[in-house]
Amino acid sequence: MAMETETGEFGGLNRPTALGNGKFIEVSAALIFHCGRLLITQRRANSHLGGLWEFPGGKREAGETFEVCLLREIREELGVEIAVGELIAEVAHRYPEKSVRLKFFRCTLVSGEPQPLDCAAVKWIRPAGLAEHQFPAADAQLLAKLGTGQISWA
Repeated sequence: MAMETETGEFGGLNRPTALGNGKFIEVSAALIFHCGRLLITQRRANSHLGGLWEFPGGKREAGETFEVCLLREIREELGVEIAVGELIAEVAHRYPEKSVRLKFFRCTLVSGEPQPLDCAAVKWIRPAGLAEHQFPAADAQLLAKLGTGQISWA
């Protein structure tokens, strides 16, 4: 499967640029850290990239900011409340069937215990656990930075 990520510096990761004639699907994703662990979710088997692990979040609706989108998506997907912090990374990626623009935000858990309401599974992992899970190609550069400590897990 041929995949391509556009280049340009933004926080040490790729910045979105025009990807052919296709439109971007805009996605907001949460890096929820808690006690030295990071929350990941597994995509449902019947979805695009089914079975892969990812950072929770979802598609931005018309008129929503990326931050408001993230609050809504995390509530729907995991049944918890979060506080959205700084933008950690912005990535554009082209899959054969769609192009995505992802914004990853550092988040903290405010209330609730994450439940797999709109995903196959949820899991808290430590840095070593990143290598044990398969993620979408769009997350590769972010995963490298998380794995090498360039992004704090505190």
